[in-house]
This record gives sequence, structure tokens and C-alpha cells, in this order.
Amino acid sequence: EDEYDVVLVEGVRHSFLTNTINFDLNVKIAQNFGSPIINIINASNKTIVDIHDDVLIENDNLIAQGCTHFATFINRLDEKQDEILKKRLKNYEYKTYFLKEVEELGMLSIADVIESLDALPIFLHPNDTTRIIRKIKVAALTLDNFLDHIEEDDLIVVPADRSDIVSGLLAALYSTTYPNISGIVFPFGMNAHPNIKKLIKGLEGFSIPVLSVEGDTYSTARRLSKSHARLRVTSERKIALALGLFNSSVDIEAIEKKIATTQSTVMTSMMFEYKLFEIARKNKKRIVLPESSDERILRAAEIILRREVAEIILLGSSTEITENYLRLGLDLSKATIINHHTSDLVQEFSNAFYEMRKAKGLTPQAAEDAMTHGNYFATMMVQLGYADGMVSGAIGSTGETIRPALQIIKTTPDTSIVSSVFFMCLKTKVLVYGDCAVNQDPDAEALAQIAISSAKTAEAFGIEPKVAMLSYSTGDSGTGVDVDKVREATNIVKSTCQDMLIEGPIQYDAAINKQVALKKLPNSKVAGEASVFIFPDLNTGNNTYKAVQRSSDAVAIGPILQGLNKPVNDLSRGCLVADIVNTVAITAIQAGQNG
Repeated sequence: EDEYDVVLVEGVRHSFLTNTINFDLNVKIAQNFGSPIINIINASNKTIVDIHDDVLIENDNLIAQGCTHFATFINRLDEKQDEILKKRLKNYEYKTYFLKEVEELGMLSIADVIESLDALPIFLHPNDTTRIIRKIKVAALTLDNFLDHIEEDDLIVVPADRSDIVSGLLAALYSTTYPNISGIVFPFGMNAHPNIKKLIKGLEGFSIPVLSVEGDTYSTARRLSKSHARLRVTSERKIALALGLFNSSVDIEAIEKKIATTQSTVMTSMMFEYKLFEIARKNKKRIVLPESSDERILRAAEIILRREVAEIILLGSSTEITENYLRLGLDLSKATIINHHTSDLVQEFSNAFYEMRKAKGLTPQAAEDAMTHGNYFATMMVQLGYADGMVSGAIGSTGETIRPALQIIKTTPDTSIVSSVFFMCLKTKVLVYGDCAVNQDPDAEALAQIAISSAKTAEAFGIEPKVAMLSYSTGDSGTGVDVDKVREATNIVKSTCQDMLIEGPIQYDAAINKQVALKKLPNSKVAGEASVFIFPDLNTGNNTYKAVQRSSDAVAIGPILQGLNKPVNDLSRGCLVADIVNTVAITAIQAGQNG
């Protein structure tokens, strides 16, 4: 309780105990913890009368035993149950939330199959364990007849020596006229024939799981039919779907208000990421992702859509993008796809770009050629209001992301440079590091602008800005060109933003450690408590953020660009799916702040 804002206790639910005993045990735990109770009612296979009675009886028992009722969640409701129970419990004195059944959450995944059947993977990409399985089919027919029975997300059970069926399934996978299956299971512990393996290895983009299990075809199918779906830590797609259901069904603000907590300065990476998603969801924006050919972009886009963080626009051929995401077992049907080579917007964007840059020698043909580049097209979408923000860089360089933004969107009136920050999520706090990605060797004026922009970014994301202008010396202890630059930049900020808490030059240890600060700058309001760290050059900043990230297991979110009139953000070419998701959420928040 001292370390966390909220402690959620799962409670006891043993299958070998009756519901009554489980309930009584949880009541005793709540009484001894002094904790309120969340009551969860499973509506699956129950009548409306039974569900209604369960709610009343369990909540009355809680109150009778002196427990505090926090909320009741009725889960797995069908449409009729949801509609009727909402009316019946409308004026019920205890807060009740209604969550509908989501069929996909109860479907098996490839991970469930591997675990329940102790399957041996023959071909398996790590990301494909999250594929869902809608139906299980046993291939006992000839190929021409069996093809009529293939449906989307089927799991096919077929002996490995049925090479005709296996070859047909591979052909169907790459055919636009047949559905995409979720996987193939070989019974009898069989492996694929060497020629089939050779065929598969030569298929570009092949990503269908192929598994081998002990037991005959019948027993394998029977075991699959009795397997249960699990929501795993690694089930990113199901988790995103469940979070989307929760967010659309539950009044989160009301729950937050009801939680009695003391003020805490602790902010973990998970708390910060959750906060980002919540802010983005409240003012959903349209974010364009020009690099739709990258698998990471597609996977991140699905998570964003499922968690309802932002609307997604993908650039490229609709046919190719659709084929790619279906082959990966993803659902991006809610994304908008625009082909930037054939769109009617190309001419409008080319004309606009020509008018912007003709004084600098740009020709109409060069303007039109530029708009065939995804980053230029996407940036113009943001500038002209067709999108609210852009995220790119998973494939291209930082320059390829920033250059169109500088030419089209331009910098804000109060700054002349684009800079960047990283949100460094440590174990108990989030710090802001700038500039670690863009400006190689800023002069004093530029460094001052980076500090001001970084402080504004920190404040916009709920971090109180206490700015440390970093150098190799603290206070007046050092001299030299480098430290003088930092000292001058600090003075510029102080004269421009008189209310800003800023200290510089200051060493990193004095900026972050209170004990060191008391020795070096005992009267400083920033030393030992800094939240925004401004590095004197790119060499120092980039190395420091990577050193902190790797040595302390910090989560580094960024780089986040600042100083542009509209939000454009750059990705690292080594970025993970989670990095893309976080950057899209931040871009959406920036777009909301721009109005």
C-alpha cells in the first residue's frame, strides 16, 4: 500500500470449493484487509432471472457482513440480457456495469493449442501464437471437395502424408479467392515431408503455424474440442480487445473518483503508458502511418484500433495491405487505407506544395513527384487537415521524416528549431531527456529553445517541469567553451521564462540525487529534484539515454518531436511494436493539444 496507488486483490476461486465457500473466503479477506469488494457475475448460460437474483443476493450478503461494495460487473451478457438487465437495475443502489460477450475472447489461440496438446512447432513465428481459431476442421475429403469447406481462421487437422491437402492449403493461403486459415496440425507425431518443407521455405512471407502432435486424428480433434481458451500475458490482440470492451462499457472516471487514495509522486512506466492511452482515448485523433509495408506497423495499428486510442490511416495499395494483414492473422478492417500513388488527393497536395515552395525553385513536376513519397503525402495530409498527426521512421531515416515536416508544416512562431525528447520511465518516476535525437551541436540560443520546448512538453504530459541544464561542472565551478554555452542558454531561458524552475550549468548527479545536490547546490529548487534534463549536444544526450535505458531497465518512449506547428513523430528503425503504439498515442495527444 505504501508503494502503490491501488492494490487489486484477485481473490480466491478454487474449483474444488463451492461458490458459497469461495464467496465467504473472499468476504473474510476483504474484512481483514479493510478493502471494498468488486463483485463479478458470470452471465454465461444463465437466465435473466438467475443473473438478477445473483446480483441482489451477493450484494446484500456483502453489506450484511460489513463489507463495502465497490462495484458489480456482469460479464458475458448477450444482447437481450444486456438490454433487459440495464432496465431492471437502472435505479439499483449499487453501481453495476454490463459487459457483453465477445466471441473472440473465448476462441482458442495457437498458444492454447500448443499448451493443451503439447504440440511441437514445425513452422512457427513468435507473433503467430496469438492467432485465433474460429473452427477446427479435419481434412478427410479429397482436396477438391475439402477446399469448399475452408473458412476464415480455421485450424486444419490433417496427416502429414496427405501432401495433396497440405499443398492445396499452401496454395489457398496465397490465393485471393480463398480464406486465410490459422494453422495446420499434423497428428501421429508426423513431420512434413522434406519436399513440403522445401516448398514452404521458398514461399515469401509464409507465416502460418504448422504443428505436430502425438495421437491419431480422432483423438487430436477430440482434445482440441475440449481445450479452453486462456487470456495470457502474451495475448496482445485479446488483451487489446478486452481493454476496448472495458473502456466502452465502464465509467472509468467514476471508478477513479471512488478510489480513495493519497497523493503519490510515484509514476511507473505502466502507469504512464496507461495515462497516455486514457488521454488519447478521450479526444480520438486520426494518425497517418505511411510505412504500411512493415509488419510492426500493421501489428501496432491493430492494437491502437482495438484499444480505441486513435483512428488509423495507412498509405499504400489497399489490396496489398489487406493481403498482408490477413496473412498475419490481424484485423485492420477499421483502418482507412489510401493509395498515395492513385488518390485524387495527389493533385491537390502537389498544387499546395508547389505554392509553398515555388519561391525556392520547386517546379510543378517536382512537387508532384514528392507527393508519391509516403512521408511527403502523409505530411501534407496533416497540414491540410486530412489527418491530425503522422508517425514514420520504422523503415526510413530521421531526416526522411523531419524534412517534409520542416518544408510543409514548419516550426511554431515561438521557436526556430525542431527538437526532440524521450520520456524515460524509471521504476518510480518519469523523466524528460532532450535533445537526444535531432540537434547535433546546438548553440546557446538553440539550447535555450530546446529547454523551453521540453519544459512545455513535460507539462503537457503531467510532469512538473524542473529543468536541469547539464554540463560537466555545477554552478560556477567550471569554465570553458562548453560550460559557457550552457550557462548562456540558462540565462536566456531565465530572462524569457521567468517563472520556469531551471538550474544550470549542473552535473547529472547533482540534478537527480538530493544528497549530492545538498553539497553542491544547497539552495537550489531544482537540484536533486530535476524532471527535465537538457543535454548540451547530441553525442552526450544520445549516449546517456541509451546507457540509462540499458543499465536500469528503463522504458524509453520517443523520440517525440517538438517545435512543429502540427505533430509529426519519428520512430527508430529498431523500434518494437510497443514503441510504435506509444508513439502513436503521444502523437494523438499532441494533436489534441493543438486543437
